[in-house]
Amino acid sequence: MHIYADNAATTALSPDVLKAMTPYLTEIYGNPSSLYRTGAVAKDAVEAARENIAKLIGAKSPAEVYFTSGGSESDNWAIKGVCKVLKAQGKNHIITSKFEHHAVLHVCESLAKEGFEVTYLDVYSDGLVRPEDVKAAIRPETALVTIMYANNEIGTIQPIAEIGKICREAGVLFHTDAVQAMGNVPVNVTDDSVDLLSLTAHKFHGPKGCGALYIRRGVRIANLIDGGAQERSRRAGTENVAGIVGLSKALEIAIDTMEERREKLTKMRDRLIDGLLRIERSRLNGSRECRLPGNVNMCFEGIEGESLLLKLDLAGVCASSGSACTSGSLDPSHVLLSLGLPHEIAHGSLRLSFSDSNTEEDIDYLLKVVPEIVDYLRSFSPLWDKIKSEN
Repeated sequence: MHIYADNAATTALSPDVLKAMTPYLTEIYGNPSSLYRTGAVAKDAVEAARENIAKLIGAKSPAEVYFTSGGSESDNWAIKGVCKVLKAQGKNHIITSKFEHHAVLHVCESLAKEGFEVTYLDVYSDGLVRPEDVKAAIRPETALVTIMYANNEIGTIQPIAEIGKICREAGVLFHTDAVQAMGNVPVNVTDDSVDLLSLTAHKFHGPKGCGALYIRRGVRIANLIDGGAQERSRRAGTENVAGIVGLSKALEIAIDTMEERREKLTKMRDRLIDGLLRIERSRLNGSRECRLPGNVNMCFEGIEGESLLLKLDLAGVCASSGSACTSGSLDPSHVLLSLGLPHEIAHGSLRLSFSDSNTEEDIDYLLKVVPEIVDYLRSFSPLWDKIKSEN
């Protein structure tokens, strides 16, 4: 049996998305900046996608949507671009949280070396940032608040509209990394008072290597990539036409089918959580209620997450212990440590993330093999023996 349960890392390309992309990989291959017809048709496709995406995210104008190579570039551009402009105005303070994606945390670390002060907000045991903490951290010199919409590891959904309102009232720009949220929960940049928003196609059955950054009209932001005049001279580089068409189509499908998928995935998620919590000394990481419908993140005391993943792979299950961007690290997840978990517990983590292609039979299989593997690994674990002897 084969089960793909790592959809938070990437999703399979939808056949309908591939169909929409194919003409721009084969027949309509012109450069959108060209003046002849083949280029003009490609340009029309890019602008149609821009208009569609703007409508789907609640932007007031298609001109507020800029295409990028994905979420990491969008995060880098949003944070570095805003801070470069506002530093000249004496604003050298950034507010973020301790459990952001590394595309945000490492940017903040880089800016700290350039003289910015960064406030890292605590994340509570439920995996949520408190709006009142954001409000208390804002200062006259604050340039930007950047808080993710939904966490990529534990799936907790943040109170973005409340945070956005606080920032708007304080006159501080607000960026959110919505890579995991987009297509899974309702996102509206206008209703949420968001100034900048990052998204990427491959998290909702679109192509890898194509994303977007929403920049509210009136927000001044420096370029990240200089060169040609593409994207209204804001982001140089020949447009990935097929990818942009795929991004638009994938987001449209994701939003059209969102409610039906959320109902199905929430039901499967909760059944899996209930079953895995029957394992001795197991715990769910983060809020159960404020959670993406397809995310289950557990810790099992007395085992190493890496060993669990390898055994699951042999059993035909693709899973992870956290972000795919840190899969080469032997350190426990910074997300789990931010919740207050000790290292020895955080090491035994498992993330299972689902899409519409997963089934109840998949959940049945996981409820069978995960407890068996946990028991097997604990059977020769000195740490588990110590835990048992202390209780």
